Amino acid sequence: MTASTYPLRKYFVTLLLICISLNIWGQNSTSSTNQNALLWEISGKELSQPSYLFGTIHMIGKEDFILSDSTKAALNRSAQVTFEINMEDMTDFSKIMPLMMQAFMKNDTTLSDLLSSEEYGIVEAHFQKIGLPLVFLQKIKPMFLSAFGAEDLFSAQGNSDEVVSYEFELMKLAQDGDKNIQGLETAEFQMSMFDSIPYKVQAQMLVETIKSGNSDDQEFKKMVELYKNQDIEGMQDLMKDDQEGIGKYEELLLINRNKNWIPLMAEMMMEKPTFFAVGAGHLGGKSGVINLLQAEGYQLKPISW
Repeated sequence: MTASTYPLRKYFVTLLLICISLNIWGQNSTSSTNQNALLWEISGKELSQPSYLFGTIHMIGKEDFILSDSTKAALNRSAQVTFEINMEDMTDFSKIMPLMMQAFMKNDTTLSDLLSSEEYGIVEAHFQKIGLPLVFLQKIKPMFLSAFGAEDLFSAQGNSDEVVSYEFELMKLAQDGDKNIQGLETAEFQMSMFDSIPYKVQAQMLVETIKSGNSDDQEFKKMVELYKNQDIEGMQDLMKDDQEGIGKYEELLLINRNKNWIPLMAEMMMEKPTFFAVGAGHLGGKSGVINLLQAEGYQLKPISW
């Protein structure tokens, strides 16, 4: 399935999930978690029942998708499931439409305003090659266009029909179990983060993503392998800080968000046992969710996948 034949809603949600992924995978923090685990039990600090923390990868090939019995059991033992954003909102077209409008740059800015003629030519040739005429994409924020920056968005994972979202699969299980579904952030907030990164910086990142081409595919394959090995620290160390690009925005895109989540998680866990599913890039490191919860007095125990 090509992007031009994607149903509009699925197309936009896929872009949103990928852009969320781009925000966190490249961050490099000081490691503090020694155990390889994607699933963690949260207990202590007056919790009458444990809650659970699970690290997702937002998009993965169907052949690499694993949802273990222990993960399903943890979800079943929980009274509610909480994602970065409420995934049920992403199936409501009335809520998606306003978000789609936020994908456009403000003040009539266009991509040609942000790039030299040579850079624009590189971007234009790339999008022509994948069947998306750039004339129709001129006003979309470059961060979104970066989702199509690699030689083939899903080349590392095969046909796009075979790409799976952990969030959507977990949401289906939660719905089947008649569980309450929550979000730690709103989609509007996540979209607003792109406005904190200057369009010029986003445009340069788009050019560099296109230039890197196949190397990005190899990096994504490596990331998937690390994920399957539950190596949450290795995922963070996969890429060095890019101080000329998105690396400068680590505090905005990762650290502050992690810190903001902790009191919300605490409130939810006190109310009822909760299964938290967030990008695995948020788990490890000094400023990761695991370390921050431990600093608040919670006990976190890795659960064998």
